[in-house]
Amino acid sequence: MRSVITAWSAISPFGFGAGTFRTGLRTGVPAPVVPSPAGSVRLVPDFDARAVLGKKGTRSMDRVTALAVAAVGELAGPPDTAGTPARRPAPGLVLGTTGSVQSTMDFTRSSLDGDRPFYVDPARFPNTVMNCAAGLSAIRHGLKGPNATVAGGRAAGLLALNYARRLQAGGRAGTLFCGGAEEYSDARARLYHHSRGGPDGTVLGEGAAVLRLEPAGSAAAERDGLAEVVALEFGVFEDAEEIPATLLGCLRRALERAGARPGDIALVAPGETAGPEQAALTSLFGRASPARVDCTGLIGDAAAAAAAFQVLAVLVRAEDDPALAGSLALVTAVDHDGTVGCALLRPYPAR
Repeated sequence: MRSVITAWSAISPFGFGAGTFRTGLRTGVPAPVVPSPAGSVRLVPDFDARAVLGKKGTRSMDRVTALAVAAVGELAGPPDTAGTPARRPAPGLVLGTTGSVQSTMDFTRSSLDGDRPFYVDPARFPNTVMNCAAGLSAIRHGLKGPNATVAGGRAAGLLALNYARRLQAGGRAGTLFCGGAEEYSDARARLYHHSRGGPDGTVLGEGAAVLRLEPAGSAAAERDGLAEVVALEFGVFEDAEEIPATLLGCLRRALERAGARPGDIALVAPGETAGPEQAALTSLFGRASPARVDCTGLIGDAAAAAAAFQVLAVLVRAEDDPALAGSLALVTAVDHDGTVGCALLRPYPAR
């Protein structure tokens, strides 16, 4: 069984909501940068959890959780207090994120700095758990179906999409919301730069991108379908030198699974436009490179939300170019901690 994307939401450095993401992507002007102790970054402008979500339950909510809850809420709407009919599975959520590094460090520091190790704020402990954002999103929006959190760095959005697709293929879920969420923090910036030996010019970003996924053939998929998820493939590597070959293997397996050739791909949304990811794409396409959309260059490195934003970029481009309908679009992701992945999507004609 294949899955179909029927709707999406975005909270990005362009602003709040799908409309601002569309406008930012179409104009091609990078989101504004703001100074931080770690250098220039691209933040979601004027985002305040209490202003967006209300005062109830947000006193101790960290930024990544608030971004996820707000983005899911854009699609899920108010909770279904009447309950879901037994014949239809309850909607669920699969979120790609590693949680909040800042929350984990702050909680640990409070234990070390306090008069006693146990003199900590228990209300802030949930923020240190990776599945906090997905759990609170489900609670606030009444999503009683499967709830999962998938880590994977820049590939997390694709890993979440694959997890959701497998749930639907196994008959364990109907409607699913899936995507990725990431916050900017000084702690995240320090870890990023130290892991690479120092600042490398990368502009960090943040945000949340969420898709609504329906099983192919369902009434919702037939009525609201935007794109079909055709194939996803993943690989792992140990050394950076292995990235081009590992990613190229993923690309070829995805094409084989789709029964397609490189020439059938009309659009590529890469995670990086240079380096080993580009080398793999050059090996696949040669000189006949398809059109490209650079999401990272516009909103910054959104880490766990990056691949989900790349999927949204494909959907926006398909809205603007009817010629993409029926063709294949490729999304690639490389996380330098050892994971690569790719997705083949087939946009539907505009309705």
